[in-house]
Amino acid sequence: MGATRVRLLEGAPTTYEPLLSWVEEVAELTQPERIHWVDGSEAEYRQLTDELVAAGTLTRLNPETFPNSFAAFSDPADVARVEEQTFICSRNERDAGFTNNWMDPAEMKVKLKGLFDGAMRGRTMYVIPFVMGHLDAEDPKFGVEITDSAYVVASMRIMARIGTDVLKKIEQTGAFFVPALHSVGAPLTPGQEDVSWPCNPEKWIVHFPEERSIWSYGSGYGGNALLGKKCYALRIASVMARDEGWLAEHMLILKLTSPENKVYNVAAAFPSACGKTNLALLDPTIEGWKVETLGDDITWMRFGKHGELRAVNPEAGLFGVAPGTGWGTNPNAMRAIAKGNSIFTNVALTDEGGVWWEGMTDEVPAHLTDWQGNEWTPEAGRPAAHPNSRFCTPIDQIDMLADDYFAPDGVEVHAILFGGRRKTTVPLVTQSRDWANGIFMGATLSSETTAAAAGAVGVVRRDPMAMLPFIGYDAGDYLNHWVNLSAKANPARLPKIFLVNWFRRTREGGFAWPGFGDNSRVLKWAIERIEGSAEAVETPIGFVPTPESLDLTGLGMTPEQVNEAVRFDADEWHAEVPGLEEWFARFGGSLPESITAQLDGLKERLG
Repeated sequence: MGATRVRLLEGAPTTYEPLLSWVEEVAELTQPERIHWVDGSEAEYRQLTDELVAAGTLTRLNPETFPNSFAAFSDPADVARVEEQTFICSRNERDAGFTNNWMDPAEMKVKLKGLFDGAMRGRTMYVIPFVMGHLDAEDPKFGVEITDSAYVVASMRIMARIGTDVLKKIEQTGAFFVPALHSVGAPLTPGQEDVSWPCNPEKWIVHFPEERSIWSYGSGYGGNALLGKKCYALRIASVMARDEGWLAEHMLILKLTSPENKVYNVAAAFPSACGKTNLALLDPTIEGWKVETLGDDITWMRFGKHGELRAVNPEAGLFGVAPGTGWGTNPNAMRAIAKGNSIFTNVALTDEGGVWWEGMTDEVPAHLTDWQGNEWTPEAGRPAAHPNSRFCTPIDQIDMLADDYFAPDGVEVHAILFGGRRKTTVPLVTQSRDWANGIFMGATLSSETTAAAAGAVGVVRRDPMAMLPFIGYDAGDYLNHWVNLSAKANPARLPKIFLVNWFRRTREGGFAWPGFGDNSRVLKWAIERIEGSAEAVETPIGFVPTPESLDLTGLGMTPEQVNEAVRFDADEWHAEVPGLEEWFARFGGSLPESITAQLDGLKERLG
């Protein structure tokens, strides 16, 4: 071992050669001032957050109202996913498909190595061993993130299981780990003063699917920097899932118990900012039904020994969109947040040392410091918190967390919901005709764009299975994987599939359905459909509820109002078909024949 290696790896808590070699290679490239191996301990977290407070990156919140919690404020140019700078560098361009940006892997490596050359000068390089899912799962999925951001270390500690135990298990089992390299791209020269949120105007989020590696440069924000999240748990995991015969999906999971004490687990895929966290933490408004949370964002599913589909949440925290999460709309999320141990990013600060965002409370504070550090009053005419501001909170602080969350092999899935944000066309709930028709529903899922991604807001975009920004390979092959995988299933135990739309508008422009806790009424109808006890009307798009089949106890809606929410409108669907044809044309030859057949069937039924 050369002298340089001894210096670089001095004090490394491992002898695991694949990891040491990679750490050494990265250190030689990025030239950090020092290397810190993350152990995941409370003492380490305290030290890191103290340092971040001293550096001005974190603001410590009032310990009485937000214990052990902090607020961070990013550079105004580093506030959301940068989809235009996110790449899938598969060996063949065709394997990336039309939904992804592609560059030749060799060419991209040259570019990235140039950017990472000396990128960590003057900074600490943190090595974070982590596992997605359970350490004692049958097939644990490991990663190691190298980053020069202490904010990332602190957030990763909330979002994944990290540190010494994980490192030991990697060593003991000689496990493969996904190497995930991150730098904010802001080296410091000797004596140069740091800024509170270092980042680089040039940003790259790059995935190499064949070698299962991730390189992220220039951004310190959210999923761009917490590489266990979208980068690993969806983009890289979707490729692993394709190769190994399972599914990595952008879905919440909830556990529903009926008044008869029968348990149903529901997985639901919604694009960002369409109410995933609200549904995962649902407070039912109908008597006798109980909801428990299993996950709010990412679900890994594989077929069990009896051909049943089983789901597990690979994450350990919530990374929720703050605006719209409030005591009135999502008290369960708010109670979890109120326990503290959270990191908030780009929210507003109250004069009492707390945080606030639009929708958090009915009453708007008279004075705040907004997310950009400016004085703010309700007359300001601008939001106090950024529309994509976030809370990062440990999942085990949720009072309604199901014990099954801790089960290494997860739970059986009984229903899958696909849902988008549409003002017209899509009824409140539609049951698919069968599994193949359900995949078609997922493939045609559409939503009006929100602030979670950079770009125009309010444009209808197709988002297959809510995975458009996260499929790590060709979208047609991805749909084919869904089709082929069901061959492993016991047909009697395949989940029933439903399409939901909480956001339909009335002719007057208001919401046709109250949403939030009342969505439990839709879940109840779905369960009763599974059990064969709820009425439905067959339409060309699938089965929609009769207004009488929804439990409206205590809701005060007229039959006419309910009909407005659930109705199928043939004219709207005739208008929808050209958009579907246009969408499927983009897949080229990789679109599964079964999907084409589904579209033909729909056109035929529409007449």
